[in-house]
Amino acid sequence: MIECHIAPSSLGHLAYRAEDDCLTGLFFVGQKHFLTGLIDTGPPKSHVIVMAKEQIAEYFAGERTVFSVPLRLNGTEFQQRVWAALQEIPFGAFWTYGDLARRMGVAAGASRAVGGANGRNPVGIIVPCHRVIGADGELTGYAGGVERKQHLLTLEGGPGRAQLTLF
Repeated sequence: MIECHIAPSSLGHLAYRAEDDCLTGLFFVGQKHFLTGLIDTGPPKSHVIVMAKEQIAEYFAGERTVFSVPLRLNGTEFQQRVWAALQEIPFGAFWTYGDLARRMGVAAGASRAVGGANGRNPVGIIVPCHRVIGADGELTGYAGGVERKQHLLTLEGGPGRAQLTLF
């Protein structure tokens, strides 16, 4: 069974998508790579969406640093490797695309491919693609918008260059 629920957050409306007992999508409504055709199926019936909404609310309130929502990330083998590596970035730490590529064991020249897979992350915030920055410390693209990325990084301790914890 597929369920979708759209709910407000402090950064705009979020679309939660669950399939069976796993969260398969968490998007800012209208973001780049947003799954078009998602229709709010009403109040959440899925315990996974209820759990995800609760954990996201705790995260925005500064009460949660780790998520425990069961996920199913649908993508290519390479995308899944990138998304698994993203989940290793600790709360408050920020890696560059090159760091992420090295962590995955791929050539630093693969940073662009890593960035592409990062941008197609189907479960934003929970799979913390916002914790990846440019090699120069700049906040580079984020499917949900750079302003939201800035907010998420600030929530996690601030993206000031002196505060960056790179792998």
